[in-house]
Amino acid sequence: MTSSAKRFHVVSCHVLWRELCYFAAQSPHVFTFDFLQQGLHNTPDVLRAELQKAIDRAPGCDAILIGYGLCSNGIEGIVARATPLVVVRAHDCITFLLGSKERYRSYFDAHPGTYWYSPGWIDVSLMPGRDRLDKVRAEYAGKFGEDNADYLVEMEQSWLKKYSNAAYVDLGFGDNEHFKDFTRACASYLGWACDVMQGSPALVCALLDGTWAPADFLVVKPGETIYATHDDAIVCARRADQSPDQAQPAV
Repeated sequence: MTSSAKRFHVVSCHVLWRELCYFAAQSPHVFTFDFLQQGLHNTPDVLRAELQKAIDRAPGCDAILIGYGLCSNGIEGIVARATPLVVVRAHDCITFLLGSKERYRSYFDAHPGTYWYSPGWIDVSLMPGRDRLDKVRAEYAGKFGEDNADYLVEMEQSWLKKYSNAAYVDLGFGDNEHFKDFTRACASYLGWACDVMQGSPALVCALLDGTWAPADFLVVKPGETIYATHDDAIVCARRADQSPDQAQPAV
């Protein structure tokens, strides 16, 4: 470890494990990692509890880097103990891959009904497509019988009707053609459009390298708690004895 290198501990959703590990290996700093299971954002109170426990068990370091966006308000209420926390100003993990919250917003506005695919998501989650449908149907048939399986699958899959576009994004390293082919196959099966996009590592690299521009990152000081701002800043932080207007200024 060189004199200029810092020790960072990363606590992240497992869906970002490839990107964080790859670019951490190119950083001058020293890292330890704690990857939490995918899906915690579905129950924000559980995400909040598990993330706080992971932060509290972190080893000694210069800062704890958080690999989550706001994620259904799941990081609101998280407290920095003795070590600063660094949070990306993002609603969810896709912003990490696109490189900015502005690019995410622009794509979201232009392509409503988008379901996102990425190497990490495909690794650890059962993505919408034929494989998911077949697995869900087999589970229902085993529990409730063949006669009920098709009806239950139709009900379970009804949430997919609000989507019409599969967008795949990666950060351009490794052999990812099989991930792209998988996304195209899922989109074709579902009757969706498919967009294969080139991501940007700008946010991931800045997080790992310690170049935390206030427009893109919130540094939560020891004793401060994270709050949602419900504006373009996404998150802010303040101590328990501060009122909302005394929080770190939104940017």
